[in-house]
Amino acid sequence: MMKRLLIPTRLRLDLLRPNSNEATPPFHVPVLCDTAIDYLQPVPGGTYFDMTFGAGGHTRRLLDKCPEAKVYALDRDPVAHQLAHEMSESQEYKGRLIPLRGKFSDLPKLFKEHGLAKNSVDGMLFDFGCSSMQFDEAVRGFSLSRDGPLDMRMDGGQGGGVTAAQVLAHVEEGDLVKILRTYGEEKAAKKIARGLIDARNALFKIETTRQLADLVENIMDGGFRKDKLRRHAHSATKTFQAIRIFVNNELNEINYGMVLANEILRMDGRLVTITFHSLEDTIVKRHINGNVLAGAANALPLKYSSHYAIDEPEMLESLTKKNWKQLHRHVIVPDAEEVARNTRSRSAKLRAAVKTN
Repeated sequence: MMKRLLIPTRLRLDLLRPNSNEATPPFHVPVLCDTAIDYLQPVPGGTYFDMTFGAGGHTRRLLDKCPEAKVYALDRDPVAHQLAHEMSESQEYKGRLIPLRGKFSDLPKLFKEHGLAKNSVDGMLFDFGCSSMQFDEAVRGFSLSRDGPLDMRMDGGQGGGVTAAQVLAHVEEGDLVKILRTYGEEKAAKKIARGLIDARNALFKIETTRQLADLVENIMDGGFRKDKLRRHAHSATKTFQAIRIFVNNELNEINYGMVLANEILRMDGRLVTITFHSLEDTIVKRHINGNVLAGAANALPLKYSSHYAIDEPEMLESLTKKNWKQLHRHVIVPDAEEVARNTRSRSAKLRAAVKTN
């Protein structure tokens, strides 16, 4: 049996409704856009999945490069889904872009609804992590530099789930340590968890991003430190990352998305992924290298969820094989010119592979 990356919590909370006053998102710059589309090599009549539509930059470039291609655009974010609908109704892209709403683990159900067959898709693109639209809108609760409600749900609450504020209001200290250490790679996980629980016990409600950022800053006796790239980072950056990943079940969704890529791409179909931190990149690397199952070297326990039509024995058998051939020798990163244009691209890593089994 596979080990599961499942943080035990005792959260039993009412579902929240999405914010109906969602602001119009700012412009979002797609990362490594030309490189990603070049590796996908779209062909006339081909079918492609943009698994993280965002503001549609990658999809637009693909359809412009190959007008005879068709793109299914998936996103759980309600703003991104609305943008996909608007783009699909334009004269330029009508009939070539099909918007889909949901998480990666919803794809098998959506696949059936649209009458698609396994092993039939020509290419898949994943641009993991949050978009600039989410970080730049304070009401979404992702950014520690913009004060807003501590929400962090990528779907705006339309799929239910708990907010980051609810997690901090109910989580036990030991579970919070695991969340911070596992999803944030936070070395001071015990210290921060202890401080947050102490604040809660003192009846201090952590309900906004600024409250959480200031509280972690006080716990750590300073506002900034350096990240893996030696850049200045706020002391709460890893805490925000960890709680966001937990709220959205991001790593498990990424892991299952990679399983689905192997299931739905045709032989010689192309996979392109863009990751923004080591936890995401580790999962992608392990799938491409055929090093997925528990017990493998440097294994991060992974959880598979929402199997739908994919039965577990078949999936397990598939994952014991090396199903991918990487199309480049070293991981691809943005050049200095792109980083200068878009500082959020600094940590991006692109991997491209072709399905071989």
